[in-house]
Amino acid sequence: MNLPTISLNFALSADGKISSVAKRPSGWTSREDHARLLELRKNADALMVGRGTLEADRMTMKSPQDPLRCVVSRSGNFDPGHPLFHTPGGPIHLLATEGQGIEIAGATLHRGSLADFLEELSRLGVRHLHCEGGGSLAFELLALDAVEEVHLTWAGHTLFGGREAPTISGVPGGFLPGSRKFELTEFDPRPEIGECFLSYRRVRE
Repeated sequence: MNLPTISLNFALSADGKISSVAKRPSGWTSREDHARLLELRKNADALMVGRGTLEADRMTMKSPQDPLRCVVSRSGNFDPGHPLFHTPGGPIHLLATEGQGIEIAGATLHRGSLADFLEELSRLGVRHLHCEGGGSLAFELLALDAVEEVHLTWAGHTLFGGREAPTISGVPGGFLPGSRKFELTEFDPRPEIGECFLSYRRVRE
């Protein structure tokens, strides 16, 4: 497959969770983490999230470079009233992997597999795709072995708990087709805010 270079960015609680089961908390990490999120976006030609993350965090996916804004959903039942569709920014591309999806003015709707969508983004000139959640989408990207970089904020000040609270590869369930080896490229502890910034790069042998 001809795919863009794909990176992930997640914030983790002390127990390695990306959200609680009942509700995804909003604004639970530091200003420094938010600044890092914005900095990581600067290098991307396209940003991607799952529909659940988009709706839970009311994301508009803004960045000064106006990258493509991509949202993945099984059903494709996007809310036309969501702020994403009413906020100026890069072109919006929606993917429905199973359902027919809803056509929304100002957005391009795609139907099909995630792998085919990634190839289409590559044909559109996307060289670097940056994914900001959620765990189910990250699992699919990791299963395709398409992820080259992972950026994490480990927030030791918060504990979510819960056997079924999702991690960066989703809720407990099936394993990936194989292990993915990454090497640590950044380790930046910030004890004054109870967080640590980490980056990893995929090792291919």
